[in-house]
Amino acid sequence: MSIPAAANAEPVQSRAQLIESVEQGNKPAADWRIGTEHEKFAFDWKDYRRLPYDGDCGIRALLEGLQRFGWDPIREGQTLIGLKRDGAAVSLEPGGQLELSGAPLETIHQTCDEVHSHLAEAEAVTKELGAGLIGLGFDPKWRREDMPWMPKGRYRIMRDYMPKKGSLGLDMMARTCTVQVNLDYASEADMVKKFRVGLALQPVATALFANSPFTEGRPNGFKSWRAQIWTDTDPDRTGMLPFAFEDGFGFERWVDYILDVPMYFVYRNGRYLDASGQSFRDFMAGRLPAAPGETPSLSDWADHMTTAFPEVRVKTFLEMRGADGGPWKSLCGLPAFWVGLLYDGTALDAAWDLVRDWSAEEREALRTGVARHGFQAPFRAGTVRELALRTLEIAQAGLSARRALDKAGNDETGFLQVLHDRANAGKSPADQLLEDYAGDWAGDIDRIWTACAY
Repeated sequence: MSIPAAANAEPVQSRAQLIESVEQGNKPAADWRIGTEHEKFAFDWKDYRRLPYDGDCGIRALLEGLQRFGWDPIREGQTLIGLKRDGAAVSLEPGGQLELSGAPLETIHQTCDEVHSHLAEAEAVTKELGAGLIGLGFDPKWRREDMPWMPKGRYRIMRDYMPKKGSLGLDMMARTCTVQVNLDYASEADMVKKFRVGLALQPVATALFANSPFTEGRPNGFKSWRAQIWTDTDPDRTGMLPFAFEDGFGFERWVDYILDVPMYFVYRNGRYLDASGQSFRDFMAGRLPAAPGETPSLSDWADHMTTAFPEVRVKTFLEMRGADGGPWKSLCGLPAFWVGLLYDGTALDAAWDLVRDWSAEEREALRTGVARHGFQAPFRAGTVRELALRTLEIAQAGLSARRALDKAGNDETGFLQVLHDRANAGKSPADQLLEDYAGDWAGDIDRIWTACAY
């Protein structure tokens, strides 16, 4: 969410035009791609503190160092805020989390190669700076007031607005990391089916990737504190969206939802204007207090769409948003999980059959249950562990049917192995971290950096 949308000055003249802009995401299956995004915390090896923006061991120095690998700079005014290369981008989250927004690629083999290349490049630069990178869902030690804040206009606006809507929004901004997958759809009906399956099964992904059991040096009582944070961030723009399961849901209903999400900002001439709490509908009518008399462009609409944060989000593709950041070895597991479920028709049908009779109350209870209990969360007559095992069977079959092979003739099912291992053992990364904390680490949270750094 860190970089302004690509410029599109076409004026927005009607609601129908916005619906058409989302419909433009329709693609034939041959053109479906996979985009993987993952965030990680950058820290100073001297004291494990998060990197500030400035300084010899800082975020700007890290971005400057990465440019040797062919990344081009992205600036806000004179401020270096990101990098771009071959359809991918490196960007900054509010607390200095470093994010790779991967290019849209054809196979998980390719996206996994991209992940490995990015982390290898970042590791080379951070070693020179005396810094490191770690994949966790929540900062395990440092307080909110210890967090650095990146010099970006939109983050200043969000930082001021978040406390008005929930008690944990600033923690979401500065102290969380996630991994997510972006996937395509063929038609409105295909989008709806994938959206519903994605929403219903997002808690399974949360359980599989749960990796945030510590707050300020101690266990917090949750397996995914990051997931719990989203329940008290901003009810206007988060959640499981029960309306998505109602008759008639589609592009039109989605656009209406986004139109009703309060705005954060308007981006003009390289600056973010504070429009927090204001209405995009008023903007379309030329009545936006932040920009009197102005009406939006499609770039404004694209920017506004990035300020809704439900568990699944539609742009001109679908974003699966339910997983904690985590170990290098499992970053390729999330695209494997969702591609297996959603990109093969038989697997998608099986996944829909699995979830189609769940009630809104069950879906919400599942979401909140896995945040605290992970695989051990109860669901119907069993637990989320059994649900995860069944879901992984479907994903495995879907990947096998794709027959997307690497040069050695391997299909994509191997990327699921780390998730099979977790579900079979009933242990998420959080469970292992809690065992280490109570055992070998003897309650010393500082051991997490040497144990989990990339």
